[in-house]
Amino acid sequence: MSVFEHVGLEPEDVVAVALPPGPEWLDIVAGTWEAGAAVFPVDHRMPSAEARALLDRARPTVLLDGRGPRRVHGVAAEPQVALVVHTSGTDGAPKLVEFDRRAIDAAVASSALALLATPEDAWICCLPLAHAGGLLVLLRGLLLGAPVRVHRAFDPAAVAAETDAAFVSIVPTMLVRLLEHRADLSHLRAILVGGAHLSPTVRGSAERAGGHVIETYGLTESCAGVVYDGRPLPGTEMRINTEGGIELRGPTLMLGYRFDPVGTAAAFTEDGWLKPGDAGEIDAEGRLHVVGRVDELINTGGENVWPDEVESALRGHPKIAEIAVGGRLDHEWGQRVVAWVVPTNTADPPTLEEIRAFASTSIARHKAPREIVVVRELPHTFSGKIRRTALRDGGPSSPDLE
Repeated sequence: MSVFEHVGLEPEDVVAVALPPGPEWLDIVAGTWEAGAAVFPVDHRMPSAEARALLDRARPTVLLDGRGPRRVHGVAAEPQVALVVHTSGTDGAPKLVEFDRRAIDAAVASSALALLATPEDAWICCLPLAHAGGLLVLLRGLLLGAPVRVHRAFDPAAVAAETDAAFVSIVPTMLVRLLEHRADLSHLRAILVGGAHLSPTVRGSAERAGGHVIETYGLTESCAGVVYDGRPLPGTEMRINTEGGIELRGPTLMLGYRFDPVGTAAAFTEDGWLKPGDAGEIDAEGRLHVVGRVDELINTGGENVWPDEVESALRGHPKIAEIAVGGRLDHEWGQRVVAWVVPTNTADPPTLEEIRAFASTSIARHKAPREIVVVRELPHTFSGKIRRTALRDGGPSSPDLE
């Protein structure tokens, strides 16, 4: 019996699902699509106020949570919409990204082709299902018939125990925790790592532990990762515009943003390429190298500095537990590089001189921070990404110590 039997799903319904991850999601998605409705995953861990704001913004017509399914006052989707996924909201309110079945099928099929994955290969699903990367792992069970081991939350010990699995999709923080757990990674055919910059140091450690790491690049609007280790998936094209921005084209791209035609138009070029907002380079072998967000570039004394590069150079400092880098206006340099640091020991935070010396061993000295701000914690989105705009716009200040 379908969980929606007494609700009576109709074509173009938008079904918000706010349940913990579990194998039952496969039946929920299948039942929703059979009715011609769209699935809208909502992270069940969200604080109630944040979840309410998201639902108010999305206006679904059916809500399925711990109380069961019920109709709510909302707005139907366009006929072709099969999935609505919200972005992380690093630069403001989350956007509601709409996909048709063609894009979802293409994302799963092109990944399987690139990985030579078969319906017999088991996947570990340990990412939140409210985000494209996690949901696409789950959908490999529905669309490919592959075994999918759904974990209700990420636990390095539980993931390490899945010794007969072939693939897992995780974010860099999860890979670090697997390494700290001393997990044997050698049985996995591939470890897909995306969602944030992967430190070469972490990747090297994982490979020494036997892991076959594939760094993925993509975004919610591209239906998750569409570039694997710099190579586009079959059907995906990439190019760099005259300003150095990455642009993507292919069958996995979103239809647009729900209730936001202006934002949808701004997300694409006139000839239909998606503008992720990231800067990058394509080398002579055709591999994409992402250097940072276009709007996060720091110009200091006429030199361009990318925050990701500086953060990577400083993450290994023993006195730094977490770090974020950004730019602030400076009367002499135009902008100065600023590091917001959560110290490992609050009684012994790193000094500016220490972090400049440490950074200068791996990056040019002009890229090293000229200001350090010691904080108790960094502002994050619910999905764990750092809100750099919150640091730039409202972060605490401290004098330049040089």
